[in-house]
Amino acid sequence: MAEQPLLTPFHSDKLNLRNRVVMAPMTRSRADNPGAVPNDLMVTYYDQRASAGLIVTEGTYVNREAAGYINVPGIYTPEQVAGWQKITSAQHQLGGKMFVQLWHVGRMSHPDLLDGALPLAPSALNPHEKVYTPTGFKDTVTPRAMTLEEIKYTVADFATAAKNALAAGFDGMEVHAANGYLFQQFFNGTSNHRTDAYGGSIENHARILFDVLDAIKAAGVDLGKVGVRLNPSLEGPFGTKMDEQTIPTFDYIVKRLNDYNLAYLHLCEPFTDVSKVPFAEPHIAKHYRPMYQGTLIINAGMTQEKGNQVIADGDADLVAFGTLFISNPDLVERFAQNAPLAPSDKDTYYVPGAKGYTDYPKLNA
Repeated sequence: MAEQPLLTPFHSDKLNLRNRVVMAPMTRSRADNPGAVPNDLMVTYYDQRASAGLIVTEGTYVNREAAGYINVPGIYTPEQVAGWQKITSAQHQLGGKMFVQLWHVGRMSHPDLLDGALPLAPSALNPHEKVYTPTGFKDTVTPRAMTLEEIKYTVADFATAAKNALAAGFDGMEVHAANGYLFQQFFNGTSNHRTDAYGGSIENHARILFDVLDAIKAAGVDLGKVGVRLNPSLEGPFGTKMDEQTIPTFDYIVKRLNDYNLAYLHLCEPFTDVSKVPFAEPHIAKHYRPMYQGTLIINAGMTQEKGNQVIADGDADLVAFGTLFISNPDLVERFAQNAPLAPSDKDTYYVPGAKGYTDYPKLNA
């Protein structure tokens, strides 16, 4: 291949990237300390992958109540901010660009992860899934429906987390509104049975996302440093079920995001086969590219060939790769050389320590 589209620079009024390869956010569960503080092992992990045009970090909790997995870092204490500062400083010395993904799991949690408290969610509806707790997998419980006051302070905590992200040296932040977590629980009628300002109509289902973006802007953060991640045709994982209002809700969200002048919109293609799901949109990039006027990232199941084709076809500006970056820290260099890709060890995705985390060799090591 001559010049691969993935390896060409990308320039917008908000992003200047040396290539179009994005490292997707991936939970790796290495912040194994009581304060959920990013550590030196994580510095090494991200350093090894600094040749990506943009790194989006693992999901990072905006407050204590956001937790749904063990050993995941936060960005709500001074110690956590200081831990991230080590990572961003090292990244910038290597010429890398880095956004932190701001996360709240909503009902996908368990009292064992929340000091005995029930998870918070739009409605008291159990997703009937499994959650990994300090003592192993446990069944989810029925969460507690958030009060309006709890929604208000959760919105405020996202804004504080955005300010903390800048204090930690990040180039920007991504609001995780995908994959069946808190925001998507509000978006979907099967997980949101509210009858107040956050339920019922499409506008009400989407309200919390725009509340968060408005709060981030009011906190003095430039929305040109903010991305949003969505997964419109999620069906099955984390108890998520689509209905006739799901895609119209995402259509409304995507169109309205044009008014926010964001750094980017990060979309996921379906995680599962949705060809027989009556309410699903099977071709996310092609469906939403005409609707969204800004920078578009596409993710899920991408290969080098698919990624180059997506950009060549104009369906996205940037392509995010997840699993391939686990075992190929030098993924960009491997693409450039059309080199073989190393397989990853799923048994070490979420366990503490360097094994399966920072011990994958680079091609020319």
